[in-house]
Amino acid sequence: MKNTIIRYGSLSAITICVLSLAGWFLGGNLDYSMQEVIGYAGMIIALLFVFFGIKHFRDKENGGVVSFGKALLIGILISLIAALAFGILDVIYVKYIAPDFMAEYYAHHVEQIRNTLPEAEFKIELEKLEAQKELFSNIFVSFLLMFTTVLIIGFIISLISALILQRKPITE
Repeated sequence: MKNTIIRYGSLSAITICVLSLAGWFLGGNLDYSMQEVIGYAGMIIALLFVFFGIKHFRDKENGGVVSFGKALLIGILISLIAALAFGILDVIYVKYIAPDFMAEYYAHHVEQIRNTLPEAEFKIELEKLEAQKELFSNIFVSFLLMFTTVLIIGFIISLISALILQRKPITE
C-alpha cells in the first residue's frame, strides 16, 4: 500500500506542478477567471491518479479486493502528497517567480467590484477586502489555502473513487 501511495502521489504531484507551471506561464495573458478555470481543471486532471492508485492497489497488490475505508485512505494519502507539492509550488511562485502576483490580483479584484457594484456597496466591499488583504498576502496563508483546495478536491475524488472501486471478497 505504501509503494502505491508514494508512486501515485508522486505522479499526481508532478502532474499538478507541471500543469500549474504551464498554466501560469502559457496562460499569463488570459484573464484571471480563465486562469482559475485552467487551474481547477489541472487539479482535477492531476488528482485522477487517486482513482488509478486505488485501482492499482486493488487489482495488483490486494488480490482484486479493497474495502471502502482502505480505498478512501489510499486516495486521501495520494491527495495529501499532491496538496503538499502544490502548496509548496504556490509559495515558490508568489515569493520568487511572480512576487507581484498578489498585488496585481488584488488590484484586479478591486477594479472588478468597482465596475459591478454601486458606489455605496463598493466602499463596504473595499473595506472588507482591505481587512483581508494582509491575511491573504501572508505566505503561510497562501500555502494553506492552496493545500486545502487540492486536499478538498482530492477528498471528493477519493470518495467517488472508493465508492466505484470498492470490492468485497467473494464468499462461497
